[in-house]
Amino acid sequence: MSIATNLNNIKTQLPENVTLVAVSKTKPIVDLMEAYNAGQLIFGENKIQEMADKWEQMPKDIKWHMIGHVQTNKVKYMAPFVSLVHGVDSFKLLKEINKQAAKNNRVIDCLLQVFIAEEESKFGLDEDELNEILVSDEFKKLKNIKIVGLMGMATFTDNQTQIEKEFKNLKTIFDKLNTENYQLNTLSMGMSGDYKLAISCGSTMVRIGSSIFGTR
Repeated sequence: MSIATNLNNIKTQLPENVTLVAVSKTKPIVDLMEAYNAGQLIFGENKIQEMADKWEQMPKDIKWHMIGHVQTNKVKYMAPFVSLVHGVDSFKLLKEINKQAAKNNRVIDCLLQVFIAEEESKFGLDEDELNEILVSDEFKKLKNIKIVGLMGMATFTDNQTQIEKEFKNLKTIFDKLNTENYQLNTLSMGMSGDYKLAISCGSTMVRIGSSIFGTR
């Protein structure tokens, strides 16, 4: 099936309140353009250099999401154009995004990545670290970033019960912050293999690649 067909099939299954990020990492521009011409405007990349190269060559109404682990020394390359950074997993990174956003006269939207999996290979903040950042005076001085939500990645497992538990855990943290008046609107969780489960657990943004573009 074509990329456009795959894309439209997925879109018909998504509730209105769920945003689709087409994960286009490693895919050639011709594939991205097929998705773009079918109406997709949000693309997710996990390498800043690749994302910057595609940004330069593609239509400027595209919103680029950085979904991979971010190295602080690369932030400057995406600061002029990135729409949302999913994987903010340290205060050091947040400060760097703020610094580079200021240089570009921008406010960059960010998601704080929460560690919910049972795998050490995943990045993210635990709930205590998350709260420490949000209540710190230093955080309140950052005027060029805006925390709009949370992101999490479930354990890579076939155990649906475990994945559901991890997603629900993140939704609980998200809801708790909103009762404390943080006004978060984005909960990014769920990929090609588990996005339906993620949506049932409260996800508002799913990151889907192989189900649109085919396997890598």
